[in-house]
Amino acid sequence: MAEDSGDQRFFGGPRALGALLPRLTKPVFRKKSPAGAQIMADWAEIIGPALSAVTAPRRLSGTTLTIACAGPVAMELTHLAPQIISRINGALGRQAVAQLKFVQEALAGARPPAARRLAPAAPLPAQVQAGIAAVPGEELRAALAKLGQGVYRTPR
Repeated sequence: MAEDSGDQRFFGGPRALGALLPRLTKPVFRKKSPAGAQIMADWAEIIGPALSAVTAPRRLSGTTLTIACAGPVAMELTHLAPQIISRINGALGRQAVAQLKFVQEALAGARPPAARRLAPAAPLPAQVQAGIAAVPGEELRAALAKLGQGVYRTPR
């Protein structure tokens, strides 16, 4: 059996990789656009650390970007929409986003604000205790003492 001198052709012969890519990537890009993928990957750099901590891009459909956010952040984002759109389009180098849509969603990794620890109750100064003791009515004295402890608990 004679061997071919490198003249074997597989599936119609050798082709440039660039010629195969459109056929392979077209189905994927129908589901996820390249601009959407770049927005998802570079979200923190595009939007900044403060907003990226409380938001997450979900989907780019046409020129509408859906952004998930928790709680009252949507109201702030509504006011910042022109700047956000400008940042996104500037990062992409083209007009890919024209409109933002906000959905409220609990974001993974976002933690509720930690409860503030109060300093331990400090004893009231003698002058304040004497003033409270002179007030008639047990309930009023208790309320004033509690208020005084709150005032003197606050660090100065």
